[in-house]
Amino acid sequence: MAVESRVTQEEIKKEPEKPVDREKTCPLLLRVFTTNNGRHHRMDEFARGNVPSSELQIYTWMDATLKELTSLVKEVYPEARKKGTHFGFAIVYPDPKRQGYRVKDIGNTVSGRKGADDSMTLQSQRFQIGDYLDIAITPPNRAPPLPSRMRPY
Repeated sequence: MAVESRVTQEEIKKEPEKPVDREKTCPLLLRVFTTNNGRHHRMDEFARGNVPSSELQIYTWMDATLKELTSLVKEVYPEARKKGTHFGFAIVYPDPKRQGYRVKDIGNTVSGRKGADDSMTLQSQRFQIGDYLDIAITPPNRAPPLPSRMRPY
């Protein structure tokens, strides 16, 4: 008699997130690069040890949510506080095969509105210490562009 597992692939992949004790855990330095044109930085801007000039340095933890990070960015950029401002988050990470960087879109938030990605954490998106965070900020009067994976090239 054959025995079948009732555990789905989704359940296997989803490791339970361990809560971070922020009182006892040292924060990490998150290097964040922003644009205010609604598009992420080009990967060649991260080439050969260079980084874009729009760097924010944030001390945070792996359980930081996209909404929490949005709030920190809005503290630095008052124009991003307007209701309806769109924040597109992406992780920029080294690609050892190509000696460059790759980008992975991870979620979106909107200033003044609740959204499905608000509670998404860096840890849940497999962020690694040393990766960068790229945030494309789109003003409320402009529609956000299609995510890079949907844009025709």
